[in-house]
Amino acid sequence: MPPDTFSVPAHLLDKLGLSLERLCARAGVAPTTAWRTDDFFRLWAALDEELVDRAAGLRFGTEGISRGYGVAAIVALHAPDFRGALAALSRYKRLTCPELVEVETAGDEVVVRYRWLQASGDVPRLLIDTTLASLKELARQGTAGQVLPTRVELTRRAMDGPLLRRHFDCPVVFGAAHNAMVFPRASLDVAFVTADGGAFARVLAGLERALVEGEGFTALVGQVRVAIAQQLSAGHAPAAAAVARRLATSSRTLQRRLADCGTSFQQQLAAVRRILAGRLLANTDLDTVAIAMLLGFEEPNSFARAFRGWEQTTPLRWRERLASTPSLPHTGSPT
Repeated sequence: MPPDTFSVPAHLLDKLGLSLERLCARAGVAPTTAWRTDDFFRLWAALDEELVDRAAGLRFGTEGISRGYGVAAIVALHAPDFRGALAALSRYKRLTCPELVEVETAGDEVVVRYRWLQASGDVPRLLIDTTLASLKELARQGTAGQVLPTRVELTRRAMDGPLLRRHFDCPVVFGAAHNAMVFPRASLDVAFVTADGGAFARVLAGLERALVEGEGFTALVGQVRVAIAQQLSAGHAPAAAAVARRLATSSRTLQRRLADCGTSFQQQLAAVRRILAGRLLANTDLDTVAIAMLLGFEEPNSFARAFRGWEQTTPLRWRERLASTPSLPHTGSPT
């Protein structure tokens, strides 16, 4: 499977009694066996529109762990402890899709963030709910209920708060910078009751061979996008040299490696800025001057010109159009 394609969640369609043709027609995408990220998101958004049950994504994610959906999650369940499970999830997720699972320890917390590195549209609500419910269930099953989240962070505006708080049994923060789940740092060392050392080692060997042979999403492009986003989040200029230092390499080497991938630093910077601009316009009330500063533009006019090149309209008109047509696909977060 090419690195930026996905197969349809066939088990969900079967369970719901939906045909692939009907879902594709509703999403406005061609019926095939695999889709690029944006079309994949459209399928999930269309699936969300077909469902009446707002808890469907939570249920799908919880059931998915028990039924063995997803190579990375299956491997993670056999890890020796929660630390190993998160490491496996982070390392092998890119074999099946360009989604980065970023694990960061900060103080007495461990934060698990999800970034869709090839997305030019918001991650569908149903897909986010499914992904985070899957992670909660992975932790619960693996540790026999000893590890549970202490907080869930969502980039979307507030919706379904009571439902989400009941399911995750913890506070839910809306309008966050990333879609993430937070656990106590001490949970990293909790042993997995589902651990199987022999099976874990055998499967890891196969997955490592796949990575060595070049399968999966190109890691460099994802690393560059994340480094650019981190540079902007810190309030620093997104210069190639600064991003290269974050990746422990030189600017010249970074540019050469990106060229080998068929892209450039400026192309990746523009892609990250476009994604972040859409999220800030859609999910905050910040004015365009503040957004321009957050994106590292030297002046608001530069942002306005860049945005017109991306979306063929002004930032304010884009925001107004989005507000008047809530179902309109729009630029989203790299999470």
